[in-house]
Amino acid sequence: MQKKHFTLALLLLSSTYFAQNKLLTIQEAVSKGRTTLAPKRLQNLMFIPGSEKFSYTDNNIIKVGENASGKINDLLSLKDLNSVLKYKSKDTLNAIGFIEWKNPNQFYFSNPKSEFIYSIDKKTLDSSDKNLNDYKLENLDVEKITQAKAYTKEYNIFIIKDGKNIQVASDGSYSLVYGKSAHRDEFGIHKGTYWSPNGNFLAFYRMDQSDVFDYPIIDWSTYPAKSKNIKYPMAGSKSHYVTLGIYNLKTGNTIYVKTEGPKDQYLTNIQWAPDEKHIYIAVLNREQNHMKLNEYDAATGNFVHTLFEEKDDKYVEPLLPMLFVKDEKQFIWASRRDGYRHLYLYKIDGTLVKQLTKGKWEIKDVMGMNDDYSQLFFHANEQGPAEQDFYSVNTKSGEMKRLTEGNGFHTAVMDEHEKYFIDYFSSCYVPRENYMVNTNSKKSFTIFKADNPVKEYKLGKWNLFTIKNLEGTDLCCRMFKPVDFDSTKKYPVIVYLYNGPHSQLVTNSWMAGGELWYQYMAQKGFIIFTLDGRGTSWRGKDFEQAIHRQLGTKEMEDQLKGVEYLKSLSYVDGNRIGVHGWSYGGFMTTSLMTRNPGVYKVGVAGGPVIDWSYYEIMYGERYMDTPQENKEGYGKNNLLNYVDKLKGKLLMIHGAQDDVVVWEHSMMYQKKAVDKGIQMDYYVYPGHPHNVIGKDRMHLMEKICNYFIDNL
Repeated sequence: MQKKHFTLALLLLSSTYFAQNKLLTIQEAVSKGRTTLAPKRLQNLMFIPGSEKFSYTDNNIIKVGENASGKINDLLSLKDLNSVLKYKSKDTLNAIGFIEWKNPNQFYFSNPKSEFIYSIDKKTLDSSDKNLNDYKLENLDVEKITQAKAYTKEYNIFIIKDGKNIQVASDGSYSLVYGKSAHRDEFGIHKGTYWSPNGNFLAFYRMDQSDVFDYPIIDWSTYPAKSKNIKYPMAGSKSHYVTLGIYNLKTGNTIYVKTEGPKDQYLTNIQWAPDEKHIYIAVLNREQNHMKLNEYDAATGNFVHTLFEEKDDKYVEPLLPMLFVKDEKQFIWASRRDGYRHLYLYKIDGTLVKQLTKGKWEIKDVMGMNDDYSQLFFHANEQGPAEQDFYSVNTKSGEMKRLTEGNGFHTAVMDEHEKYFIDYFSSCYVPRENYMVNTNSKKSFTIFKADNPVKEYKLGKWNLFTIKNLEGTDLCCRMFKPVDFDSTKKYPVIVYLYNGPHSQLVTNSWMAGGELWYQYMAQKGFIIFTLDGRGTSWRGKDFEQAIHRQLGTKEMEDQLKGVEYLKSLSYVDGNRIGVHGWSYGGFMTTSLMTRNPGVYKVGVAGGPVIDWSYYEIMYGERYMDTPQENKEGYGKNNLLNYVDKLKGKLLMIHGAQDDVVVWEHSMMYQKKAVDKGIQMDYYVYPGHPHNVIGKDRMHLMEKICNYFIDNL
């Protein structure tokens, strides 16, 4: 018996040892890093509309819980669902996929051929009452009350209501576009149609692109190759001209809002008045340093008055539309006027009532208000730049409450009455946890805790920390150390970066916001280091605007402080430091390799901006002004001027169909390298736009990783 026990113990110890010494393949690190080797999430975790319950799917069982008590019951298993489904369709399910609640008694689900409604009380199945052709409609926007549908087709806009298909615009063309997102998706714009609160009107963008030059995107998959032109407004050139139309569903008439000012100004943050009598637009000049929040008559399109104006010597960037409170005589506005993004309460005539939030931290988004409009809910980073929590503020007293607990990254999803929220939480060493929280009492219970998805693998250790830049400002950093780290050895480093506006790579979330391919490289003996320098988000206006008119300069200063820190570590080989990034990160990689030659031995620059005068107007002119106004800044940060300074190995990669950072950027760089006799490496991904995704991403990441392994 003793011998058997000893043998069993030895086997268990051996299996545990080998399980914890499993190594990642590059295929696992890339293809499974966001699926099976990512922290498990509860499928279909959501509130059930019209009830005080929530649901989720686990092990192919739909479970329903009480928001208040946390009591959870099994509702329906895969076997139960298939037993009903087989009478309607031969295609039963291998697993319960996505479901959508219609009401507390019914939910939608689908098999490969059809969509159905399951009724809980009767345990019956019916064909879906949705028009499945709706899923094929471009830019579909469904009005919640009347269920009218707005959509676009061949540059025009249509509405489906009461079975009738109404064509709102008929003169749309390649140069004149209706109902689609405008201004290159800047200023918080993500769509081109805006239903009024009761569904009686539809506001829509009309974008005249006739003065914007055509830009060729080559389709190499055809015989012969074909050029597909797009409209691409480059910094300093002519822009598109946007107007806002309003279609009246009762009369069938369309009027256009009479926005005064230059044709190339920006119409952003569209919002309807609750009574549908007025519509509000944040009108921003092309220079992006002067914004007017204007009110217009929805029936005539006439200008009524300007509620207030915001000016800045660098730029104003409105991102959130006004949010009305209950009496419709007040609204909430988000602004950085005091240096940090905060919330302000206004009267409808534009009189400021009070600043609701204040401090050296930023509001990230606004989630809504409770039923009596006394509490406003939002995410913010009051606890620190790398943190995120969920808060409420009383619109009358100004009292602010932190509703989430525990340092880390909290994302809240609220129920329809803002009485409860589901807290999606992770931190540097916590993969994922879900809690149900009462917004008033803050009482909570645990719904789910995920296991470490890579616990069987041999991993490098990681951590979050800060270093100071030349100005003494803290910069958030993260580091992944090699597997079997030995402080007496010298290791090469890969600096992974972005460091551009609207970005934050370093967060107090699982693995510090890092990706699993870092661990693959940690197995190969690399340190992976990331720093968020000036120009990145959620650090206040001064931190972000430090890069204005000189993209690439202040960011490099901060990244070089990161290198200085790395070289101060006894276990870092200062002669073997590499750098990699994509898009703005590709611009930064190329900048660092050529404007600071010799600091980095190897670089991989993906989809890089090379010359900012070839980038789009809305983004480029916000941060650089026009090339005519800022000749020095454009010239100093034009990477074509530094090609001959390259030392070390540089691999540049671009998607051949890139319509964001057009292929011309890196092609110009290649031509200059040839002209100067500079040898570098280059790779193109045909068929891919700005990012290489899908099955080809495995090829991309293997190429990047091998380039560092071979050369660093």
